[in-house]
Amino acid sequence: MIRLLHASDIHFGCENHEAVEAAAAFARSGGFDLIVLTGDLTQNGRRREFEAAAGWLAGLPRPWIATPGNHDTPYLNLAARLIAPFAAYGRATGRPARDQTFAAPGLCLRAANTARGAQARLNWSKGAIGFGQIAAAEAAFAAAPAGALKVFACHHPLTEALGAPMTGRVRGGRQAARRLNLAGADLILTGHVHIPFVAPAPFGDGRTYAVGAGTLSRRERGAPAGFNVVEADAATIAVTAYGWNGRDFTPWRAWASPRRGAG
Repeated sequence: MIRLLHASDIHFGCENHEAVEAAAAFARSGGFDLIVLTGDLTQNGRRREFEAAAGWLAGLPRPWIATPGNHDTPYLNLAARLIAPFAAYGRATGRPARDQTFAAPGLCLRAANTARGAQARLNWSKGAIGFGQIAAAEAAFAAAPAGALKVFACHHPLTEALGAPMTGRVRGGRQAARRLNLAGADLILTGHVHIPFVAPAPFGDGRTYAVGAGTLSRRERGAPAGFNVVEADAATIAVTAYGWNGRDFTPWRAWASPRRGAG
């Protein structure tokens, strides 16, 4: 059994303080194989926000992996956005903003940065992914042992989440999701839209699942502040979205999906 805690969109600067602290306590007591953070640690990429994020990250159990979101760029400093959009993120997390691989028995995860400091379109908050990023994920998954859970993590949903309150509009997203399906990815973990969801990617065998986590901020969009717990065995992938009720986290919604090759 592989157990992941998947959290996203904490937005230090407008975080739900009680929920954020309770989520860290939940992580410390959960016995997870990996904690996956899919971006937007901060609200406006300010120094004090990253300092708060760094303090929270220091209290998480290891191992954890993170990838940036669009809010992790310096929103109010155009020069920094153009020259070094993820410098503050790297200093706060001690991790690179570039793509990373995490491998452990039974698990192979590739984290990719879909956020951009600037783009040739008006809305820079939307996502983009390069084919080189997907080629690296394909290579990582091809090298993974048979039966390993293959996970791709990024900030923006590669295909739009049905009923979500906002869009990702990821350039190259549909092609990337199709290639990840062909590469045998089991999960595509994302954030950005602030609601939890699970849906099969609309390609191939339907056994690559797009999974979105909610938010731990006060910027709720129809779902309580929360995170996901992902549990996978040889036959099934179960996702439970936990929601904050003002006192503690309780299961808010749950999904169970068959794994590829499970019949």
